[in-house]
Amino acid sequence: MSTPKKKVSRILKNFHATGTKGLAWLVDPDNFINSALFEEEFAWVKDSYLDLIFVGGSTLSRDNFREVVTSVKKIAGKIPVVIFPGSQMQLAEEADAILFLSLISGRNPEYLIGQQVLAAPIIKKMRLEALPTAYMLVNDGDITSVQYVTQTVPLPNSKPDLAKATALAGSYLGMKYFFMDAGSGAKNPVCGEVIKAVKMATNKPILVGGGLDSLQKVKTAYESGADLLVIGNAIEKDSSFLAKVLDYKVLLNLSLNVN
Repeated sequence: MSTPKKKVSRILKNFHATGTKGLAWLVDPDNFINSALFEEEFAWVKDSYLDLIFVGGSTLSRDNFREVVTSVKKIAGKIPVVIFPGSQMQLAEEADAILFLSLISGRNPEYLIGQQVLAAPIIKKMRLEALPTAYMLVNDGDITSVQYVTQTVPLPNSKPDLAKATALAGSYLGMKYFFMDAGSGAKNPVCGEVIKAVKMATNKPILVGGGLDSLQKVKTAYESGADLLVIGNAIEKDSSFLAKVLDYKVLLNLSLNVN
């Protein structure tokens, strides 16, 4: 008998309800080189305070996707593995859940509903927990991979009211989670004012990623209302950064529980 899938929705809702903070590590298949080396370098992760591991990227390739998910599951232990899909081709039944994304910050129907229609029957067959997630690209004009692939324009950091209106529309459409992403390799993360605006408009779990390459940026995102941070590129450049952010998150949650 297969191991039951872990309920990721409960984890995200718990962060939102309790005010504690979560951390997810994003593993990009495009930067995955060798399974053995990966599993050796990150064998310690299963014993860490990491909350989730995301697997996915902006490219359309699926050649090694299942291999990456399988390797991640080996080092994850009890940590749930969640697909962060760049397209309907990035699917694997070994994962615990999938962010069922709709790119509501853009106007390309392919990423609002097109890819989702193709993926839905496969997700049901794989029995993945589907998390209805409003995906919002927000940055300072950086040309990122997700912007290039989706052919959409990001919401500007300087327009929190526009982000608020977009998120409110997503909430009215029934989205249960909101993921604001500056994009892979963005120079600046989603700004605090935008995070606060979306938090107030939705009252739903808020995920934030992209451009989080320093503890100060991590601190700002958490303090602005992010429930879960997603970090990828910074860890690929310096694997020790994951441990540093985990230590900070643990201390922050301890202080929140005390206060």
